[in-house]
Amino acid sequence: MSLAMTTFNQIMIMFFIIIVGVICYKTKLVDKEMNKKLSDLVLMLVNPIVIFISYQREFNATLLSGLMISLILAFITHIFGILISVIVIRKKQRTDVAIERFAIIYSNCGFIGIPLVNGVFGSEGVFYITAYMTIFNLFVWTHGMITMSGKSDKKTVLHAIFSPSVIATLLGFILFVSRILLPDIAIEALGYLGNMNTPLAMLVAGVTIAQTNFLRSLRKLRIYFITFFKLLFVPIVMLLFFHFIPMPRVVLITSVLAAACPTAATINLFSIRFDKNYMYASELFAISTIASIITIPLVMIIANWIS
Repeated sequence: MSLAMTTFNQIMIMFFIIIVGVICYKTKLVDKEMNKKLSDLVLMLVNPIVIFISYQREFNATLLSGLMISLILAFITHIFGILISVIVIRKKQRTDVAIERFAIIYSNCGFIGIPLVNGVFGSEGVFYITAYMTIFNLFVWTHGMITMSGKSDKKTVLHAIFSPSVIATLLGFILFVSRILLPDIAIEALGYLGNMNTPLAMLVAGVTIAQTNFLRSLRKLRIYFITFFKLLFVPIVMLLFFHFIPMPRVVLITSVLAAACPTAATINLFSIRFDKNYMYASELFAISTIASIITIPLVMIIANWIS
């Protein structure tokens, strides 16, 4: 029950900020051009800072072991998501192949996942979900970027590998295992910048949604098809598979919960940056987020029953 309420509260917070974004667009406070610049700010600066800060904690061998397991589970989940997306989303049959595949693979594991895990398992759960975020960022800035940009040449791959978020991930992990902590004043300063992540990302989402016909999107059966695979099929299959692997319960539940989160807000940011159908992307993002109010507690009920 507490998990269901935590889910509901976090989604309500998200939608409140999204509504502010809608108002900003309707009142012409933010236009399309400014929205694109804000999305770049989130992707190129704020996101990497959030990732880096998550690794600034005291080294612990038990935590490291759980983190390694979480990394493996997250890697398997993303590979499975990619395979499923390729199977169910046929390239010759759809014009928005990249967006739909992206929607199935990538979770909003930061904003939705972290508060949920923190409410259930505390700081230990939060640390483990950073493993999922690490794999998420490695994939989203390589596979995700290539998928959305439509380019797979050497230059694009190198650009993805050396993107700010991937660099922040590697640097943060190196400092963690090296037991190097930055001065408190530096962490506090980075923390202020990192705190802009959710507000800015949701503001961009709101401005993007304001440019769509939301009521019309509710009548698109295709969106529910994509949402089913994202919110139920992938996490439940992963839960059934991971259940047979010996691991701490907190690692199992945290990994499954991260996979069960709605489509990542990054879909809005990438669709804008790479000139994709950002209206359709925002519809997938919005509908999956609303649906997750029901599906996340459902997946957690199944997880509790199995584990």
